[in-house]
Amino acid sequence: MAASPPFNIGLLLFPNLTQLDLTGPWEVFARMPGVNNYLVWKDRQPVMSDRGLAILPTATFDDCPALDLICIPGGPGQIALMDDEETLDFVRRTANNAQWVTSVCTGSLVLGAAGLLQGYRATTHWGSLDQLSLLGATPVAERVVRDGNRITGAGVTSGIDFALTVAEELFGRAVAENIQLQMEYDPEPPFHSGSPRSASPERLAQAQTQMQDFIARRRVATEAAAAKLKR
Repeated sequence: MAASPPFNIGLLLFPNLTQLDLTGPWEVFARMPGVNNYLVWKDRQPVMSDRGLAILPTATFDDCPALDLICIPGGPGQIALMDDEETLDFVRRTANNAQWVTSVCTGSLVLGAAGLLQGYRATTHWGSLDQLSLLGATPVAERVVRDGNRITGAGVTSGIDFALTVAEELFGRAVAENIQLQMEYDPEPPFHSGSPRSASPERLAQAQTQMQDFIARRRVATEAAAAKLKR
């Protein structure tokens, strides 16, 4: 489906998000032709990422124009959003009128908490992939997953792959390839340990141990959100 300008894209900006979940796609989206991009939050005060980077919203829930595509990043702050009715209501309202409903990393859990992934295939960060099923989605261990007008990206760095997929969908392969070339997105990671499939058993066990308490907190939030969907 080709985009007709102006095409409005909104990325949710919230406290304690992982900035690369947001800025990776933003870098791609900002290079797409005929597109207006918005960083959307409740107000216009600086928002602090989980690693201490302050980012300014460019639109609020009240003054954001109608969006053709909404994107929800992830990060530790996603846990609070699972029970934030103001944010979930904004996401629902916007998604109901958008052509595309998308996410990166654990932003898909926010979509799920809003009831927007029931019956859809989706992905998220590998550490929380199984939690999607609690919200009525089918978890898929792939870097980018498209199901209908839902496009979800896996963890953090996959946001660039996700956004290039969106660029191809909206403007065709030539435009997407040109953006990829402009960005010199030609990854050659120094180590082959970027996913559970490639990491050594030792590295995987270490990462799981380091994340286990946080993942448990996230699961509590996901289970609570799932219970609300069943009411």
